Amino acid sequence: MLDTKFHAHLQRNLWFSQLPILFQDFIFQNAKLLNLEKNQAAFYAGDAFDGIYALLEGSIEICSTDEHGNHFLIAIFEPINWFGEISLVDQSPRSHQAVAVKSSKVLYLSQKNLDLLLKSHPEGWYFLAQLISQKLRFAFLELNAIHSRSLLQHLAQRLNFILQGYGNIENIENFMIQISQEKLAQMLACSRQTINQLLQELEKKKIVEVNFGKIIIKDYEQLKYIANSIPFDSKND
Repeated sequence: MLDTKFHAHLQRNLWFSQLPILFQDFIFQNAKLLNLEKNQAAFYAGDAFDGIYALLEGSIEICSTDEHGNHFLIAIFEPINWFGEISLVDQSPRSHQAVAVKSSKVLYLSQKNLDLLLKSHPEGWYFLAQLISQKLRFAFLELNAIHSRSLLQHLAQRLNFILQGYGNIENIENFMIQISQEKLAQMLACSRQTINQLLQELEKKKIVEVNFGKIIIKDYEQLKYIANSIPFDSKND
């Protein structure tokens, strides 16, 4: 069983907090706590499905590598965020790898325990479908941003996504994102220089404060407005 201090951590996650008590208790009683060191992976692309994970402390990169060794950063997860659930449904190998950006604490619920839960309570599939649909929704929003938004809007949207844990965080408590401009550039498929220029623009408007390796959101409402309301501007592409 997990240390009771992590129960409050899990309740910050929107999906977990809305689970029936029976499912919350099962996860809490059967999950294990993993301590990942910096650059240690929870799983790699191509690995067989072995369970689902939740980031409790630290930071996790979701990324992939092509046949030429090129590294592609898909997302950065902050606490509290669930990941690794997609392979549960189709039983296909992992499509991405999940790597700790820094020393992190991760909850792990094994495939064996998931099977036990779902066999005795098949209605649990409904809640897992909700978890998976969150990722699908944000994937579509990301595709929409690529095709119909300026790069400034896309940046604002991605910062907003990270803050709200891609829909997983019930209440935003920390408006600081620990991320380098290089990693932001990787996620938005542009140059670091372009990201720097856009962040300077947001900083002049007092929406963000940029420090080494982190971005502090000073005006969250204005950040959301930029992400959703500014007309398309091809000059920022």
